[in-house]
Amino acid sequence: MSDSIIENVRLVKPRVHCITNYITANDCANILLACGASPIMADCPDESAEITSLCSALVINLGTPNTQRLEAMLISGKKANELGIPVVFDPVGTGASCFRTDFALKLLSEVRLSIIRGNLSEIRSLAGTSSNQHGVDTTDIISDASIQSAAELARELSLKTGAVIAITGETDIVADSSSAYCIHNGHMIMSSITGCGCMLSALMGAFSAVSEDILKAATEAVTAIDVCGETAARQLLPHEGNISCRNRLIDAVYRLNKEALTSSANIEKL
Repeated sequence: MSDSIIENVRLVKPRVHCITNYITANDCANILLACGASPIMADCPDESAEITSLCSALVINLGTPNTQRLEAMLISGKKANELGIPVVFDPVGTGASCFRTDFALKLLSEVRLSIIRGNLSEIRSLAGTSSNQHGVDTTDIISDASIQSAAELARELSLKTGAVIAITGETDIVADSSSAYCIHNGHMIMSSITGCGCMLSALMGAFSAVSEDILKAATEAVTAIDVCGETAARQLLPHEGNISCRNRLIDAVYRLNKEALTSSANIEKL
């Protein structure tokens, strides 16, 4: 095995079970294929455990919740824990409704999570701290002045949950209970692409499937999508916009290699 996680994904081709939202399911499947993984999506409780048992990682996305899908998430999460495979949780919109928030907290109490990835508002909601923003579209962002406090929030939630915490947005922070990193890559147009966060969570599933170092896997996944976002933005023609950028982003993941990732990464240890 290589010391490069992206190279190991292409070598191993891990199968990743995504219980995700219907808005971005196709994009999540395509970005998994682009990085070399194999996506499978099953949100029926009658088969979710069986499907999870065929996979090397599970990604749970709260984007469009309903009772059946939430039941499948719990069943799959418990099966993943039984099998010892990583579980990535994307708490989309947590804090926007009691329904979402109550389930997110239930999942945290019943399933051992490997990675939790959300924007600052969602992570604050899970941590039980106040925020005046809710959901996916949020101006609750990390500024230069608040990087250290956001990193401390991530470390505290990691200590509480045992999961690696990724807070993503204009500035990205990835932390466990003792270490934190800030990724200074990415491009502002990525905020105009529906599902960038969902695609990142799917990538985290693939990366964590082939690495025992979950913090490294999460950090490299964030860096990978940010670097590919920069590549996609550079390649845009004058008449192209956010949808073209989405396609170029997935293409950039398909062509990403260790050398390109290492040379472009701008990671700060906090």
